[in-house]
Amino acid sequence: MASTLPALAIPGQRLGPVASFSAGPGTHVQHSNVYASIAGPVVVEPAQPGSKDKAILSVSRSIRAPATGNASKPVAAAASAKPAAPSSTPKRKLKYNTLPVVDSVVLARVTRVQKRQATVSILVVLDESGSTQGVNPSQTTSDNDNIEAILSSAANPENHSSSDELRFQALIRKEDVRAVEKDRVVMDEMFRVGDIVRGTVISLGDQSFYYLTTARNDLGVVMARSEAGNMMFPVSWKEMRDSVNGQAELRKVARPF
Repeated sequence: MASTLPALAIPGQRLGPVASFSAGPGTHVQHSNVYASIAGPVVVEPAQPGSKDKAILSVSRSIRAPATGNASKPVAAAASAKPAAPSSTPKRKLKYNTLPVVDSVVLARVTRVQKRQATVSILVVLDESGSTQGVNPSQTTSDNDNIEAILSSAANPENHSSSDELRFQALIRKEDVRAVEKDRVVMDEMFRVGDIVRGTVISLGDQSFYYLTTARNDLGVVMARSEAGNMMFPVSWKEMRDSVNGQAELRKVARPF
């Protein structure tokens, strides 16, 4: 069955019928067929033996096979796979990816706040392993890996320009700001223009916007300036304080690590 699948897929390419496969990441279902939503290697995750589940078709953003066992392998790699000798120096995984996917943790700058939603510009997409590790400048492999430079530049109001139009745009809806008392959320008290927010992608949305959530303790505003223009520090989950004059302002604050 896998031999009939393409090794590499392009967006919109038909991969297989839903009678034989389930749609995984990087794919979508249309007219009873699974189609590729992105370009990349086709990955098949076989169904468990004895299970009634169907094999899952996905399109990977990486040219390497996932390192989580042999459950899912790119079709091309599976056809020509050979036993590999153990290596004491495995390839280093990039800490920061380029494209957001569902469940990606991202850092974004707030560009507009409305009554029902906030618009943000995605600055960097964090990998789970990379978001909890320090950045070693000597191991930087792309501009997207240099998170200190990104945040330093983003926190400077002088750099808030039309460059945001070239970045991925996302929305944080009122109901996705926090997990409790959603009906009492006031967007102006959660975010301000220029705030740096840590959020998680919950939907790829449409061609214009991703959808983010901050409804976790570790998600929310991580960097912000006060109305006086000074950097602020968190004092609770809903308040930040000016580091110069001590003035408090409301925010949906991310729990510091």
